[in-house]
Amino acid sequence: MSELILDRRAVLSRILQDRDGALIVTGLGSPVWDLSSLDERPENFHLWAGMGLACVTGLGLALAQPDKRVWVVTGDGEMLMGVGSFATIATKAPRNLSIMVLDNEHYVETGMQATHTGQGVDLAGMAAAAGFARTLTVREDGDVETLATALKEGGFPLFATVKVKADSLPKKLSPRDGVHIKNRFRIALLGEDEAMNLG
Repeated sequence: MSELILDRRAVLSRILQDRDGALIVTGLGSPVWDLSSLDERPENFHLWAGMGLACVTGLGLALAQPDKRVWVVTGDGEMLMGVGSFATIATKAPRNLSIMVLDNEHYVETGMQATHTGQGVDLAGMAAAAGFARTLTVREDGDVETLATALKEGGFPLFATVKVKADSLPKKLSPRDGVHIKNRFRIALLGEDEAMNLG
């Protein structure tokens, strides 16, 4: 296996330069802390404990908001639990959905146990086999620029495995109250009056 050289927060910082209103769903753990550290806003929908559900949440959002770009940022452990979502996403084929997996080949939240991606499991290959329009594996700085371009130009749905170092970085926690996260996200999308009428 290749040495992991990319810093996940530096990669995300570069990608966020072109966010331009994209709605972001984060899988639990490091992606929440990274996005909160770099760009915390109401248009971030954090899944604090929904392991394996980031991609299907992003799919539902992309289908409900077809005029907005939707990004899912998650980790390899969370994605391994949710690989069944690949088939549904590929068959629904939303033209506004991008999934980025920050793959450090470890379960960071439970003690740095190795995940299967460090033993040859290819998440981007699995997404391609399911029928995603475009898949990428990002290993070095030049690949990050390719990803940044792909997020703007497609094809969609887009899936990218971003191979990053298994670093322990300072944590900035977002709000953890699920009702609060839901309500602020709805208000950001719909405005306060319409959001509150949803109950």
